[in-house]
Amino acid sequence: MKRILPLSVVILLAGFIANSHGQADAVQAGLDAITKEAVQGQLEFLASDWTEGRNTGQKGAYLAADYIASMFKVYGLEPGGDVDSTTISRWEMMQGIRPVTFPTYFQNINMIQYEPGEDNELSLQVGEKTYYFNHETDFEVEASDISTEVEAPVVFVGYGYVNDDAGYNDFKGVDVKDKIILRLYGYPGYYDVTCEAYKKINENRRVSLRRLSRSKNNIAREKGALAIIEVNLEKDETYEWISNTPFRYNTRLYEGDEEPNPYTFRMKLPEDTISSNPPRITVSKRVMTEITKSSGLNLKEFAEKVKTTVKPASKEIAAKVRIKTSVNSKIVKARNVIGVIPGKDPDNIIVLGAHYDHLGIQDGYIWNGADDNASGTVGVMTIAKAIMAAGVQPEYTIVFCAWTGEEKGLLGSTYFVDHPYKPVENIKLYMNYDMISRDSPNDEEGNKIRMEYTKGYSGLEENVINNNEKYEMGLDISFQSSVRPRGGSDHTPFAQKDIPIFYFMAGFPREYHEADDHVSLVNWDKMVKIIKLGYLNIWKYSNNELMKEETEDKE
Repeated sequence: MKRILPLSVVILLAGFIANSHGQADAVQAGLDAITKEAVQGQLEFLASDWTEGRNTGQKGAYLAADYIASMFKVYGLEPGGDVDSTTISRWEMMQGIRPVTFPTYFQNINMIQYEPGEDNELSLQVGEKTYYFNHETDFEVEASDISTEVEAPVVFVGYGYVNDDAGYNDFKGVDVKDKIILRLYGYPGYYDVTCEAYKKINENRRVSLRRLSRSKNNIAREKGALAIIEVNLEKDETYEWISNTPFRYNTRLYEGDEEPNPYTFRMKLPEDTISSNPPRITVSKRVMTEITKSSGLNLKEFAEKVKTTVKPASKEIAAKVRIKTSVNSKIVKARNVIGVIPGKDPDNIIVLGAHYDHLGIQDGYIWNGADDNASGTVGVMTIAKAIMAAGVQPEYTIVFCAWTGEEKGLLGSTYFVDHPYKPVENIKLYMNYDMISRDSPNDEEGNKIRMEYTKGYSGLEENVINNNEKYEMGLDISFQSSVRPRGGSDHTPFAQKDIPIFYFMAGFPREYHEADDHVSLVNWDKMVKIIKLGYLNIWKYSNNELMKEETEDKE
């Protein structure tokens, strides 16, 4: 006998099916908006010579920010930056005309730009003897933003490295407050991929090693160290200080008498109190020997031992060091770019971000930064385009951000989490793009990518795996999770606020931070697929689907 469903059930099922089809059609409409042509068109301008390497606070960065803001406006995003006002003349004011306020796409940030001055000193007292060393003969200074003079005992802290996941802490058992620390470059076993420390710590990406000193400096500051002396056992630092280079520089990028250097200055956010990173002094081998010999400390023996035992051996040293540094500084204004797609719920927010700054221009050479990180910025802009093309208002508000000052220490994203679009506790998720367009040298198939995410949010990984299979992307994805992911990119300030994050990176090419990071080298297929993966995740989260799953998973 044939059963006849009640009319109300038929209508309910029909509505459910129609809604499912509507959602599926909307998702596909967004995916269809993510094309190679859309991605390439944006990247070719953002990484062009016109933007002059997009150095923080410089003309090229302002041009790039204007372009990003214009694209947000074209795609239909609302301004999420500061409120500005029209400029009026004295005559207009006398007529009773008042300035008109209006929202902008720009979050303006004052920064301190600084570089070492000329007056730098280093002396060492051992027993009754004092040695006075010469700058760029025996030491080089990476100064903090304030001229400093300190004299204090020295504490050896191994690599000055902390990794909670690996259970390693070079500061355990020693007091470095108001002391000068002596540390090694890198981390335990970084130079030996077969050793126990390397396998356990797993800081095996070149990008991590290059940017590791930033987090190590922060830890030293938090522990109260007055200054840092650093030794690189794998390198003779005096080669960097040669005054009479006998031949012209002959590299794949440059032939000239003086090699271009994009790292001419550093920047930081002004604060209400003095909380600078300690000055860092790189020293020659003979200075290292004099500092350590009276304490019977052999740094090479320590490095070989710790890579096997993975146990710190920090200790105080019977030596006192005096350091004096000088600094030249000024205030520079820079800008984040922020666009918003309002959700039905204005108080729950998803944030997407990528840094648009790079290393700038010097002596006619432009660090275009196509991969690092015009590619990630284009990813954020293109997802904005896709969400708008889907034609469905999301449940959560989505905030799209292009950060400034990442290359100077995650400054733009750090400022944002302290001055957010809405209270920081309203931010439910942050997605970060950094270097999403290239292949690592060992990526022969051109399909390897990496995703890091906050441990406890396994649905993020599962969703990426499912979409990689469902849409036949063919990506070889490695995943890494930790309770509070950190590193040299803009997810770190969000993770430090206990905001769940996920972060995509395509590869680590040889052109990283070189002047030939050009659009012509981009793997367009991989870049488009990474943008689609990000879009599909954001679609689920902004419509509160994955968030429900994660709440249940955590409970």
